[in-house]
Amino acid sequence: MPEVLRGFLDQINPVGTAQGLGGLTQGAMARAEPLPEGARFLAGSFGSAAGSRGYKLHIPSTYRGEAVPLVVMLHGCTQSPDDFAAGTRMNALAEEHGCLIVYPGQSQAANAKKCWNWFSPGDQQRDQGEPALIAGITRKVMRDHAVDPRQVYVPGLSAGCAAAAIMAQACPDLYAAVGVHSGLACGAARDMPSVVAAMRQGVSGLQQPGQGQTANGNRRIIPTIVFHADKDHTVDPRNGDQVIAQSAAAGDLRTAVQRGQVPGGHAYTRTLHADAGGQPVLEQWLVHGGGHAWSGGSTAGSYTDAHGPDASREMLRFFLEHPHATASA
Repeated sequence: MPEVLRGFLDQINPVGTAQGLGGLTQGAMARAEPLPEGARFLAGSFGSAAGSRGYKLHIPSTYRGEAVPLVVMLHGCTQSPDDFAAGTRMNALAEEHGCLIVYPGQSQAANAKKCWNWFSPGDQQRDQGEPALIAGITRKVMRDHAVDPRQVYVPGLSAGCAAAAIMAQACPDLYAAVGVHSGLACGAARDMPSVVAAMRQGVSGLQQPGQGQTANGNRRIIPTIVFHADKDHTVDPRNGDQVIAQSAAAGDLRTAVQRGQVPGGHAYTRTLHADAGGQPVLEQWLVHGGGHAWSGGSTAGSYTDAHGPDASREMLRFFLEHPHATASA
């Protein structure tokens, strides 16, 4: 591993307090919140020719076997499904909205830092490598439980969000929308040197992937919500701009800008990109003063910033506003 990349990854290595994250404390071990009566948080695994991965699945207490939305949460480097669940509080929101939440887990055998290998060409294509495993976990949950195929969504953090961006582009028939938190656009890197360049300064001239097309060959704008902090010294915030630019290239969108302030916390800028019918299809949140951390998260998990707007709540709200028009499992 090149030393410059090792330096970046060392910044996000959990040793009591994360360095390079604006002094944000990150726990050494996730503190799971008590499950509501009737809810379940189950361990599972999926295997195929591409390999195998474990996962955790939250089934809310309100689930009665009816078709419900499914959210596929992809954790960041050094994290685990339990850690990510604790930090994002997504399971609590699942209780409110009646969603299934699945957390695929990267193995240390596949990546020493448990990063999803979003920068590897073998892990950037449909039906290959990690995309095949993540899609396989998604479809396994859909087979084992009643899931509305029009409401399957994939958010992630950092390396997990770079993997989520790949999943949205590689499997636009499966995922209705994507959430990109503190990460990079699809195709931002294909080797170690380009990883370092993208993390430091983004990617100029990023190509629009040849995915995300409808049955008649027209490009479909994949609904995308982006969170990034402007003091992120691990993944440059220009990457969030490039995620939006890559998605917006598929259509002619109108932009509106809103500004706000979390009481006692960070200010933010929210930019909406709407289609010809006035429906926002892209949404970008820039958190002012935040670092490389899940906005509005809980200190029960790692890499969270409780002072930011609630990324989990806003992502789930955005997702439920964007069901898939022509989904197929």
